[in-house]
Amino acid sequence: MNFQSYDVAVVGGGMVGLATACGLEQAGLKVVVIDAAGAAPVEGAPRLRVSAINKASQALLEHLGAWAYLDKSRLGPYSKMDVWEKDGMGRIQFDAQSQCETSLGTIIENDAIHYALAQRAAELEQLTLLEHTRLERIAFGEREAWLTLDNGDNLSAALVVAADGANSWVRQQCQIPLTFWDYGHHAIVASIRTQLPHGDCARQVFCADGPLAFLPLYESDLCSIVWSVPPQKAEALQALDDEAFSRALTAAFDGRLGLCQLESERQSFPLRMRYARHFARHRLLLAGDAAHTIHPLAGQGVNLGFLDAGAIVETVAALHGEGKDIGAYGELRALERWRKAEAMEMIAAMEGFKRLFAGSNPLKKAIRDLGLNLVDNVAGLKTVFMQQAMGHKFKLPRLCRPE
Repeated sequence: MNFQSYDVAVVGGGMVGLATACGLEQAGLKVVVIDAAGAAPVEGAPRLRVSAINKASQALLEHLGAWAYLDKSRLGPYSKMDVWEKDGMGRIQFDAQSQCETSLGTIIENDAIHYALAQRAAELEQLTLLEHTRLERIAFGEREAWLTLDNGDNLSAALVVAADGANSWVRQQCQIPLTFWDYGHHAIVASIRTQLPHGDCARQVFCADGPLAFLPLYESDLCSIVWSVPPQKAEALQALDDEAFSRALTAAFDGRLGLCQLESERQSFPLRMRYARHFARHRLLLAGDAAHTIHPLAGQGVNLGFLDAGAIVETVAALHGEGKDIGAYGELRALERWRKAEAMEMIAAMEGFKRLFAGSNPLKKAIRDLGLNLVDNVAGLKTVFMQQAMGHKFKLPRLCRPE
């Protein structure tokens, strides 16, 4: 039985957990990551779960040294966005060139980001990555937290970061309550071949029963879709054979990229908003999906998690540098307020979008058309929307600021 002492123990070795750990190690702290799974190279057909990585998240990955480990042949940078309402007159288009940028963001498979971060973590001397290892017990004391692993080893840390996902075991053990609601939608994800090239453009159509996004992947005719529909419709779509599903998808997408052809299996999962009542406690921080999950409407979930990582690294590194107690709740309260406010702002924005674009009420349709066209035609408004989409917020953690 081993006993080790660390500055920070990160529970969960996914994208947000590894990003937090790498940043803390680079700031001079001794870190352990407890990961129930592990990372593996991404090869062959595209993985179904992808993220629209904005400029702030790219800056974080670059500063951490993980961006260099991404296979450039599997990246899908997009320079344009096209959003419209089905059976409506409203439309808005964004173009990176108008902001003197080469791209608005990059579509990347989640597993590819995970593997790149794991490769970077393996290089860092003061970071211990324990893959395929589970946390069995956790206890919090006045000066430190004690953790027992499934292999019988024990360790202590001045601070625990729970980055163990939406169904966080640590959050449950600490009895932190959740505010949550069911969006009443399921998301269907799949990889699609299109008759016409996507032209590095991310597209989203708002249908009466939910949004449908086509995200451009690393081949000119390959897209990842996220189709948000009520549970009954999701079930009906999942029951269709591949050809019938492809026809239904082409129709829902107004045939913008010609005929669509299913290239992969289809997965469907329920969409729920979750918001932890506390993001911090004595010796504990919640990060990423353990703290909040949002509607995938704009692909912002991972970007919000990476902002958590950047903010945690900035705050904890500053406390450490000043010789303060990095796990004392009094020192973490400002960080908690920062992250809760930003998460709630994003949750409210996604909910507002979802409600505005739901249904086919003629008055709501008129407001939607007017709003989309107004944003599209007023340069100042459009710039604000584009800056938000790229992740250029007023208060960005230092690691998330582009060079």
